[in-house]
Amino acid sequence: MSLSSKKGKIRGKKKGLSKRKGSTGSSGSHGSADLKIPTDKKHKAKAIQEAIRSDPPDIANLRRLAISDGGLLRDDLRRKAWPKLMNVNVFEIPPKPANIKAHRDYRQVVLDVERSMRRFPTNMKEEQRLRLQDQLVDIILRVLVRHPELHYYQGYHDICVTFLLVVGEDLAFAIMDKLSEYHLRDFMDESMDRTRHILGYLMPIVGKAHPELREFLERSDVGTIFALSWLITWYGHVLTDIRHIVRLYDFFLACHPLMPIYLAAQIVLYRSEDILRVDCEMTMVHHTLSRLPEDLPFEHLVSRAGDLFIQYPPSMLAKEAELEFLSSTTISCYEDFEMATNQKPDTVLRRRRRFGNGTAQNGDVKTVQLRKPTNLALKFAVWAISASLGAAALAVVNVVNEWF
Repeated sequence: MSLSSKKGKIRGKKKGLSKRKGSTGSSGSHGSADLKIPTDKKHKAKAIQEAIRSDPPDIANLRRLAISDGGLLRDDLRRKAWPKLMNVNVFEIPPKPANIKAHRDYRQVVLDVERSMRRFPTNMKEEQRLRLQDQLVDIILRVLVRHPELHYYQGYHDICVTFLLVVGEDLAFAIMDKLSEYHLRDFMDESMDRTRHILGYLMPIVGKAHPELREFLERSDVGTIFALSWLITWYGHVLTDIRHIVRLYDFFLACHPLMPIYLAAQIVLYRSEDILRVDCEMTMVHHTLSRLPEDLPFEHLVSRAGDLFIQYPPSMLAKEAELEFLSSTTISCYEDFEMATNQKPDTVLRRRRRFGNGTAQNGDVKTVQLRKPTNLALKFAVWAISASLGAAALAVVNVVNEWF
């Protein structure tokens, strides 16, 4: 069978999605995948609005716009776009339960929220901040009561507060409800075993792009604990500028759940000169890594993290990271998210890398040259893009092998 006929059959299976009022409803078959991203903010904002208003919403283009330089630009656009990216039906948000104070984690949530003052604008009136902190407690407990199998962890509130400040209480709950089932699921186990599994990807990614740096880090015995707070708070706890935080959230919501660990790897790669300059000793290396500079070039880091994901997808790194795909609930459940929403975020990254749309300019920014992808890497990239990391993997790999 020819390649074109195979692709035709695959495309045919994606048609016929039913429309549902208030839901995302489409992965975006609007012919927009290869269009250039507008370079000026005015035209880009218009493109974002058009993708949102399209019937059904043009999710593929919305993802491209969220990933590209500047992300979704403004909070008023994020309020409309973020729910679409997470397939949230804004007309069917469950009401607040009456028994949230009886939850096992209630007291810990309250304590953490009371200590979260630094996450609110410094010029905010105390009365408004206290009201928002009450809403933050409610958001967290609404998710936990709705999903008794989930366990609260310290740092979860740092993600919740970002959504609260941008989209308000009800939408923040609805988005966190979805994220907790998929992107954050591994962090919400009773133990940290699966969180350590996710951290296990960090060194293999760094090693693929910069073997010398990986060898130095491993010789120092620094481990990966320095990146824990980056990962489990989606960088909300370690960055001080809300503009940088929401820009990263644009990127994470538009991509695979493992993208935060790829960004962590890219940050380490970007800082390679600083790291290799210090003594190869655990405390010195940990001190250097655990303090994120305020002037990180986030657009460059986002662009390069996406390149790392495509060149070294999770499927390629799992064995080296001593992981099994299904040991990660976040990864294995991502298939459910893709099937339920008919969204394939990784396709956007591949097309973006191929056509160069919305890529940050390197300029004088320090960079680590990625190795040229091999045919094997390309096969794995297509596999990661064509399907999630669940039960359909073998069938998809067989198709990819036929294509190549």
